[in-house]
Amino acid sequence: MNILSSLQVSPAEPGISASVRAVFLDKDGTLLENVPYNVNPNQMRFTEGALTALQLLHQANYVLIVITNQSGVARGYFPETALIEVEQHLCRQLAQVGIPLRGFYYCPHHPDGVIPPYNVACTCRKPQPGLLHQAAAEQGIDLTQSWFIGDILHDVAAGRAAGCCTILLDNGNETEWQLSPDRLPHHVVTDLREAAAIILALDAAHSLANSAYPIVAHSTCLFPLGGQP
Repeated sequence: MNILSSLQVSPAEPGISASVRAVFLDKDGTLLENVPYNVNPNQMRFTEGALTALQLLHQANYVLIVITNQSGVARGYFPETALIEVEQHLCRQLAQVGIPLRGFYYCPHHPDGVIPPYNVACTCRKPQPGLLHQAAAEQGIDLTQSWFIGDILHDVAAGRAAGCCTILLDNGNETEWQLSPDRLPHHVVTDLREAAAIILALDAAHSLANSAYPIVAHSTCLFPLGGQP
C-alpha cells in the first residue's frame, strides 16, 4: 500500500511532460529527529535548520515531498491509520510557517513483519525507488531535475535509482557505509540548511550558464560545490 493518505493531488494528465521540480525528504533522521517507530506528534521535533531550509526551497519553487519507510506497520508496532495523523501533524506544523507539504508517501511493508498483508517484499521500500516513481507519475515531477535528501545510503540508492540528484545528511545514522556506485551521494552535508544552500547555489550556477550558453544541458549533479562528489 503506497498511499498519499489525506493529501489530495490530481494525477498528471497522460501525455503531458513532467515539469515540476521536487525535493524529496526522508522523514526520520532527516526532516525530524530520529525517534524509532514514533507516531506520537508530541515527540516529533524538526531537525536543526529544517524549517529554514524548507522555506528557502519552497521560495525557489521546489515542491516538498516526504518519502519514508514505516515498517512499524508490518511489525505490529502501530496501525497504518496512525501515519495519517503523522502526516496531518506535519502539514499543520509546516503550514504555520508558510511551507506547504505537497506529498507524504510511505511504505508500510517489511518482509520480516508479522502483520498481513504488510509482511511482504515490495518495490516501494527504500532503497527501491517505487515511491518516487509514484510521486512523479501522480504529480508531474521531473525526477532528473529533483533531489532526494536522506540520512542513510538506502535513501541515496532510492534517489539515484529514480534519476534524482542526492544529498546524504551525515548525522551518524548511517553506520554500515556499504558504498557502491549506485549508493554514492552527489553531496554530503551536516544539516538541511547546508543541503538547501547547495541546491540553490547549483540552480544559480545553472541559470548563469544557460544565460551565457543557452544550449547547455542541465548538469546539476555535476557541480562539486559544498560536498563530496
